[in-house]
Order: sequence, then structure tokens, then C-alpha cells
Amino acid sequence: MSSATSTRQAETAERLFAAGLEELREVGHEALTIRAVAARAGVSSATAYTYLASKSHLFAELFWRHLTEAPGPTTAGSRAERVQETVRGLTTRIAEEPALAAAVTPALLGSDADVERLRLRIGAEFAARFEAALGDGAEAAVREALLLAFSGALLQAGMGLMTYDEMADRLAAVVAVIVGME
Repeated sequence: MSSATSTRQAETAERLFAAGLEELREVGHEALTIRAVAARAGVSSATAYTYLASKSHLFAELFWRHLTEAPGPTTAGSRAERVQETVRGLTTRIAEEPALAAAVTPALLGSDADVERLRLRIGAEFAARFEAALGDGAEAAVREALLLAFSGALLQAGMGLMTYDEMADRLAAVVAVIVGME
């Protein structure tokens, strides 16, 4: 494959993702179609499907990209403060795109192979951020408890049982308990 071809493919993918986010913001996740995303991106539906296996794949990819653009944790403060700041940073980042937040929960719960790959990358990103915030010497059980608490809270927020701001506030106390158990 030539470098011109790979450049064109990267540009096409970027157009599709940009168009997907615009379409998602405009019509919501239930009404969005890959065909409409393709039209917005100026490519055929067949081309779009070579990059996107499904709507869920699009939503997971958009979420992954959005998440990885968020700044990492600080190195200042106590261990609990660093983890609390990490939780707040992640939840704030997720809340910045409400249509994407609404779309990603059901998308990540699906069985699509492309989504599964992204689900693992997203989970690894969360784990790496908690690992960095905890610093050296954290027990494995503490990391696991934080990840379970965070993912459970994400699911509750995704189901509309709390807002992402409430999630960060509620997890602050949970983080203090978990980190204090070390």
C-alpha cells in the first residue's frame, strides 16, 4: 500500500468520525444511521462500512478518541486526592459530550467484535489512569476496587440513575474509603 493510499484512508476515517460525531449530536444515537454519516462525510455507504462495522462500533471509537484526549492525572496531593481528581477529570470529560455519553453505554454492552476490542482499550485506559494516580506501592485489590466502583458508577450514570457530576461527587467518598483501606 502506498503512502498516498494510507494517507487517503486516514483522511477518510477522520472524515467519517467527525461526521459521526456531528450526526450523533444532531439526531441522537437511536436515529443515527451509518448511511447518514457516510453522506455527511461525502463517502459511499459501502466505504463507510469498510471503516465502521456498526453504529456501536462508531460510538465506541468516538468515545475512545474523546477519552484519550483528556488530560492525565496530576502528581500533586495525597493518593486519595489524585484518584478523586482522576475520577472527576474522567467524568467531566464524558459529560462534555452528552450525546456520546448516552450512546456509548448500550454500545459497549454489545457483542460486536470491533466494540469488544475498543471496550478492552477503554478499560485499559481507565486502569492506566488509576494506576498513575495511585502511584507506586498500591495494592492490586485497591486498584481492582477502584475500577469496579468506577465502572459500576459509569453504568448507573449511563442508565440515567445519576448524572456524571453526581457520579464524581459520590465516588469521591468511595475513593477515600477504598484508598484508606490500604
